[in-house]
Amino acid sequence: MKKLVLACAMLASVSACAQSPRSITAVSMAGSYDKLSCKSASALYDEEAAKVPSLVSQQKAAVTGDAIGVFLLAVPVSSLSGGDMEGEIATSKGKLNALDARMQECGIKKAPVSWA
Repeated sequence: MKKLVLACAMLASVSACAQSPRSITAVSMAGSYDKLSCKSASALYDEEAAKVPSLVSQQKAAVTGDAIGVFLLAVPVSSLSGGDMEGEIATSKGKLNALDARMQECGIKKAPVSWA
């Protein structure tokens, strides 16, 4: 019985761990930027894309921190201490997707953002 309780506790703590930036799903923002001018959409896309390296770096640190925390303490430390950037990454992905859709309507192509 003790092993079952311990296994359930470990599973619960692992499921609360930070996800890799690549595996985080975008928040749907379809249509949010449809009335934006092409020039403004392009500028906003560039602004948002510039934030990505920092978000990715912070999220990777949270993933590492959680892995170490779960290994040593059985607690996902980064996720519990606010180091997990999942919400910000999901929002950023949604903005970039919506802005990309607007720019495609304008005939503007940008290099894709790397979430690796």
